[in-house]
Amino acid sequence: MTSTADDIIVLEHVDKRFGANYAVQDLSFTVKRGQIVALLGRTGAGKSTALHMIMGVMPPTSGRVVVDALDPYRDFKKLRGRLAVSFQTDRLLPWRSALDNVALGLQILGIGATQRRQRAEEWLANVKITGAENLRKYPHELSGGMRQRTSLARALAVDPHLLLLDESFSQLDHVTSQALRTDVAELVRRLAKTCVLITHRIDDALEMADRVLVLTAPARVAYDLTVTAADRADPEWIARQSSAIAAAMGDHADETSAAAG
Repeated sequence: MTSTADDIIVLEHVDKRFGANYAVQDLSFTVKRGQIVALLGRTGAGKSTALHMIMGVMPPTSGRVVVDALDPYRDFKKLRGRLAVSFQTDRLLPWRSALDNVALGLQILGIGATQRRQRAEEWLANVKITGAENLRKYPHELSGGMRQRTSLARALAVDPHLLLLDESFSQLDHVTSQALRTDVAELVRRLAKTCVLITHRIDDALEMADRVLVLTAPARVAYDLTVTAADRADPEWIARQSSAIAAAMGDHADETSAAAG
């Protein structure tokens, strides 16, 4: 595998062992700047371990991980502000309003109060949360979809080079999840951000990603698929690839579709 200056993420022959067990074995892939890439796999496929190495939370046992020209584990502090994560649960602070939750990352980066309030309002508007009443609401007053939109606004407010979505839609009902996926994909593309989506749901991957990497344990690439806008608009193509992906994951297509709902 040859990496280029356009690659914001590089994994080369990466292993991660816990004792004698491999969670990741000889994993290699790159992510280009401006791409949306899905790491898709069943529970236990190693996709979260791969994400944690990209985040710099843990080092690889062997191999090389590079994020934005840095070693994410060794240079963890240098990646602050360049990388942001939205998790499966929204992780909003219950004592802070939606606006103040979004402003938190900006506060940590030392942005002044007036500017961080303005930027927090702008990012909440970008994820379709507007109106003074909504900005003042606390997490327990927000719907599940609005909480996750607030979490995404908080991640994007620091203007990261790279956005990581860790099962960010899996706790939402199907209709809310689909609407949020559409809005986030449109926003990420409009802003030319790079995004890595971790998911076990085929719908998430095909509706959002420019490229889908199907991982099977211990985190090897079993299927590598490029997705265009024309592909996403073609129901027959989606049906064929859903079946192919399900087979690569070791699932039956009907079971995987049901899990995605």
